[in-house]
Amino acid sequence: MAAPYQQIAAELRRQITAGELQPGDRIPSTRALVRTHGVAMATATKALTALQQEGLVHSLPGVGTVVGPAPRPPGSAVGSTRSGFGVLHPTSGSLSQEEVVRTAIWIADAEGLGALSMRRVATELGVSTMALYRYVGGKEALVLQMVDVAIGEFPMPRREPAGWRAVIETAARAQWAAYKAHLWLASAVSIGRPQVLPNLLPHTDAVLRAVRSFGVDANTSMYAAITVFGYVRGVALNLESEAHAEQDTGMTADEWADQQAGRLAELIVEQDLAGFRALAEPDGFEFDFQLDDLFEFGLGIVLDGLAVKLQRLRTPLR
Repeated sequence: MAAPYQQIAAELRRQITAGELQPGDRIPSTRALVRTHGVAMATATKALTALQQEGLVHSLPGVGTVVGPAPRPPGSAVGSTRSGFGVLHPTSGSLSQEEVVRTAIWIADAEGLGALSMRRVATELGVSTMALYRYVGGKEALVLQMVDVAIGEFPMPRREPAGWRAVIETAARAQWAAYKAHLWLASAVSIGRPQVLPNLLPHTDAVLRAVRSFGVDANTSMYAAITVFGYVRGVALNLESEAHAEQDTGMTADEWADQQAGRLAELIVEQDLAGFRALAEPDGFEFDFQLDDLFEFGLGIVLDGLAVKLQRLRTPLR
């Protein structure tokens, strides 16, 4: 008897072959498969992965898994051809470190870091898994190179703006832009054990120089930089989870909030939540939640607080 994931994959394959699911149609999400078939999340994921490896489906960020082969990864070898199963087979030229890293980024952008493996990258490039180790080392080393390349797409400007605050805002917004472009990136960056990467260091260096203009000590400068980037990363961690939630529910954050409005109104009355009740007085209240707006709002608060802290350290209270 076929394994549960094989049974799920077989049914979806049948629907695709029969034309019940057309190219571009959305495949049920892993959570939907879990509910429908009563299987574990890992089983549902394995079923979709099997179909992806066959080239029958691919992932679209913010949409989900859809019918059809994935578009060709950027940087794939010149003269490559794609087999009927969506695997790239280089017909000329040699593999490069950049090609491996770019293909890995392409996979992570489409499906998340959980879908990334040395075997998966090798399959996309049409080479053996062992061949990759000559170019990028193991998976851990590959992810570090992916982080460096992704951050490198959003460098600090050669001519930085005037003023310490504008410099820090520029660095923070560059990282925010990187996180938005690559939803997996925030989970790959560490605050407590920061990666020493060529494209990442200039961001931190800019903040350190901006803070040191207050004449504070080295520890204060480092904690200030960590606080800024920790805030940016913290908000950015919501980008991927929100994309997954929208993919799984088919609802935007606003649509989901609208669905909860009735229950919220009941709880406000039941628990006499005066703070919430005041929001609707006198003319009602509509909250348009956007992560970009939250990021900018919070960044302003962080920098306002940092300004007060650094000024006090520079001019101790008597």
